[in-house]
Amino acid sequence: MLRLSDLHVYYGHVQALKGVSLHVPKGAIISLLGANGAGKSTVLKTVSRLAHPKRGEILLEGVNILRKSSSDMVRAGVVHCPENRRVFPLLTVEENLKIGAYVRRDYAEIRRDLERVYGYFPRLKERARQKAGTLSGGEQQMLAIGRSLMGKPKLLLLDEPSLGIAPIIVRELFEIIRSIHREGTSILLVEQNAHMALEISNYAYVLENGRVAMEGPASELKNNDDVRKLYLGA
Repeated sequence: MLRLSDLHVYYGHVQALKGVSLHVPKGAIISLLGANGAGKSTVLKTVSRLAHPKRGEILLEGVNILRKSSSDMVRAGVVHCPENRRVFPLLTVEENLKIGAYVRRDYAEIRRDLERVYGYFPRLKERARQKAGTLSGGEQQMLAIGRSLMGKPKLLLLDEPSLGIAPIIVRELFEIIRSIHREGTSILLVEQNAHMALEISNYAYVLENGRVAMEGPASELKNNDDVRKLYLGA
């Protein structure tokens, strides 16, 4: 579904990605692991066209997307759920969710998707008229994911969904991510909780200093001594 080849991305004179290549097959959950500053979020920003490579290729279903805009990517079914939630605090929960469908005109389907999101996150339905800025951190993360789902993604880019969330909510969020995947959405996941990421993923890449240092099936990486020592606390 998505294939990145030899991506080189810079922020000014600082090189964030140094020849990153990876593949997200249709119907898979692929995780990106690594320390802060390894380049994980930059990979997602490059796919969603918020960052622009100096070199490399990005193919979405066989089509090169390097000249596409962020809005083009949403229309193509690639939706980015950013780190730190980025909800609109003065808008209500439901207004935030409807913003996620801004490129769509299938209004009956939008209403059905809104009810689908409320099915995943009943607390959001309870707080539909509440200002997003008054929600707890966990509820804001639910809202950010729900808003992304309103874009009807074929490929969901999830950036650190568990960051700053209580452990009991993290478990709940990851069960919902599983459900979203089971319903047919492919997922590229950046996650600092390596235990949870490897538990739900088909395959994973470990980034170090802007390069892919290791990759393999998630079940194998869970038992890799280096991964266990560096990311799993073993």
